Amino acid sequence: MKILIATDAWYPQVNGVVRTLTMTAEAARRMGSEIVFLTPNEFRTFGLPTYREVRVALPGARRVAELIEAHEPDAIHIATEGPLGAAVRRYCLRRRIGFTTSFHTRFPEYVSARLPVSEEWVWAWLRRFHRPSRAVMAATPSLQRELRERGFSRVAIWPRGVDAKLFQPWDIDLGLPRPIFMSVGRVAVEKNLEAFLSLDLPGTKVVVGDGPARRTLERQFPKTVFLGAKQGEALANAYAAADVFVFPSRTDTFGLVLLEALASGVPVAAFPVAGPRDVIGSAPVGVLDEDLRKACLAALELSRSDCRAFALRHSWDEAARAFIQNIVASGATEPVGALGRLAAAARAIS
Repeated sequence: MKILIATDAWYPQVNGVVRTLTMTAEAARRMGSEIVFLTPNEFRTFGLPTYREVRVALPGARRVAELIEAHEPDAIHIATEGPLGAAVRRYCLRRRIGFTTSFHTRFPEYVSARLPVSEEWVWAWLRRFHRPSRAVMAATPSLQRELRERGFSRVAIWPRGVDAKLFQPWDIDLGLPRPIFMSVGRVAVEKNLEAFLSLDLPGTKVVVGDGPARRTLERQFPKTVFLGAKQGEALANAYAAADVFVFPSRTDTFGLVLLEALASGVPVAAFPVAGPRDVIGSAPVGVLDEDLRKACLAALELSRSDCRAFALRHSWDEAARAFIQNIVASGATEPVGALGRLAAAARAIS
């Protein structure tokens, strides 16, 4: 099966959405399915006013149709609710082509943190966006329940995995006073990094990542070491150098970085909110507490080998298998291109 995924989040962005999509595609290929992407790189783009590094596509309807039909996919999945996702949604609706979607980001909380916009208004817009979807894919059962409670229908589970070959408990020394408390991810207001950086902790606080809040936080917390964005082996080495992985976000739908840290043998300290609860649960690989300092210090006592063993239960092969099964079960599989246009014309006539 050939699946086209439309995504507004793509390289050079480094985030959980991009990693989830690329790792799922690699695993799907091993199973005999092909995943192709429709990304902002195919269109003119502009930088977000509050986050210039994020490029937003300006997709024209004709160009979108040409690119989709050139790929001739058997199924279409819309991964994000941005301009490109909306353009592909319109394409499918006008041609009566079934499609699936996924829910990666808590936009209501993200938008309200930056603009005077009601969260309920954003939730209403998201419900409208996903309503025609044959299956709305969520990363965890708790997110699935929440979406259903908020009026979303046909919500399916698409779990996450970790590259356990890349992320391993290597013996890495950054030459900094230990213990090292580390956070990895986008340096932005919604990640709640101040809750971590303001803690009175021994050793060194380290932040790996980049984003619009970095300069402000560097001035506000001069004793924190900011290493910038890292990928591949450099990112794996950074994780392995930590003693505790600190996850202060209260809004992430999953937190892929949690699994990457655990695969590196690093225990987690976090608030007891949906993302960390879903990933860790009651396993002795992290400490979830509203007192984040207490969680950080307690996590130092946890077993690194237990963390590694826990992460090994989560594979990208299982994630890709669930993704493909959701598409097949939803019935959103039909050829696009010459055959698809004929089928759409036949439906329109009938």
